[in-house]
Amino acid sequence: MEQKTKIHAEEGKQDLVITREFDLPLELLFRAYVEPEIVEQWMGTKVIKLECKPHGGWQFVTTDPMGNKHGFNGVIHEFEVNQRITRTFEMENTPFPVQLEFLEFEKLTDDTSRLKMQIVYKSVAHRDQMLQLPFAKGINMAHNRLEEVVKKLD
Repeated sequence: MEQKTKIHAEEGKQDLVITREFDLPLELLFRAYVEPEIVEQWMGTKVIKLECKPHGGWQFVTTDPMGNKHGFNGVIHEFEVNQRITRTFEMENTPFPVQLEFLEFEKLTDDTSRLKMQIVYKSVAHRDQMLQLPFAKGINMAHNRLEEVVKKLD
């Protein structure tokens, strides 16, 4: 089955461009990224903090099947409702350095929208290391869940 979330990794560059078209109105897609209750449902994580404003912080904790907790956190640098979020992303207790994420939300029709994410890594090697993980499969599964969860809100 073809994955709906597309990942473009240009050789020798230290970023990824991820795009996904959703069968969701723009406002609902954006809400999926900024409302803690919705984030928890589609990401399967606990939202500790989500301050949706410039200089706001965010922190999520996920518990794996063995009961181990994994933390993720960052700072929101730019926040424009239904348009864009610029933030840092850090996986705690891993060898991966902080990355910079640019999320752009676009209305396609009244019922469809597009998310474009550019993720910038510290180096090409770090980006390539991320791509060796089941990253593409994971983000596709997450975006599929996002669409399922948010469609029920409409």
